[in-house]
Parts: sequence; structure tokens; C-alpha cells
Amino acid sequence: MKKNIEIRIAGFGGQGIILAGYIIGKAAAIYDNRYSTLIQSFGPEARGSSCSAQVIISDSQILYPYLIQPDVSVLLSRDAYEKFANELVDGGTMLIEKDLVQPKHNLKKISIYAIPATRLAEEMGRRIVTNIIMVGFFSAITGIISYEATRKAVETSVPRGTEEINLKAFETGFQYGKKLLESPKKSKV
Repeated sequence: MKKNIEIRIAGFGGQGIILAGYIIGKAAAIYDNRYSTLIQSFGPEARGSSCSAQVIISDSQILYPYLIQPDVSVLLSRDAYEKFANELVDGGTMLIEKDLVQPKHNLKKISIYAIPATRLAEEMGRRIVTNIIMVGFFSAITGIISYEATRKAVETSVPRGTEEINLKAFETGFQYGKKLLESPKKSKV
């Protein structure tokens, strides 16, 4: 049995990829009393360049903080999909931004779940919360970290004064994922 759960979150700069990874790791380590690591990677440009976060969650100490083969990929752009989709472990879970990523069906045996996170964020009037919607979706679909831990990590990680909109975004993503899992015809792509 694999001890570590490896997670890659990727997109482009400006989507809040690193913050999403930070929140997931913090939820596991601080609020679910587990171990986690975060490694970040981004291009020299601040916005628009490739960006990824590598998160490892474990019930025991993590001796090697880099991903070997992710169990979960959260991909928020077409470029991220092209670059990272094939590294997912057989039987892994892929979460995608439905409006920006069109998966090819020749991938390994994996589960793919899609959410229109950017569109949902725009409907809330704050496109900047797309990443928090994805964190909620991740929490609901994977169950790797508890709802309570993730919600608390969101609340304590976002800029002061934005807690309410970010918690609403988290709840939007979580409920979308929960409904997707309960649906008889799951929206696996």
C-alpha cells in the first residue's frame, strides 16, 4: 500500500495555483494532523507562464518531497494538461477546468472529473476565486482531506477581508463535486 498521496496542481501564473497547493497542504498538516510538503514551480513571468504545485500528503514523515507519479492531478489550463496529463498513476484521479481543458481519451485508466470553475467564479463576480472553487471541488471528489480541515485552511490562508467570498467559492466547488459524485451519471469526461 502506498503511504504518500501525491498531488500535482497546474495551470498558468495568475490562477492561484501555488495558493491552492498551499491550502491543500495546510489543511492536511495543520487541521487534519497529517504530514505534507509543497514544492512550487513557475516560469520567470509573473502571469501567463506555466505554474505548478507539488503536494504530498502522508500519515507518516515524508522523506522525499518531490512527486514520483501523482495520484491526483488538478489541471486548470490546456498547457498544464498537455504537460502533465500522462504522468498520472494508473487508476489516478484527474480534476480539470471544464472550459479550458479538453482531455484526450487515449489516457491510461484514470477517472476524470470536470468543473467549470472559471465560469462559476465569474458568476460570483470574482474570477480570482477560481482556485478556491477548485480546492472545494478537490476536497469533495477526492476525500483526501476533510471538509472541515479544508474550509478552515481556506479561511485562514486568504487575504484578510476576503474570507467571505473565498468561503463561498470553496462551498461552490465542494457542492458541485458532491452533486457530481451523487449523480447516477457521473460527469467523468
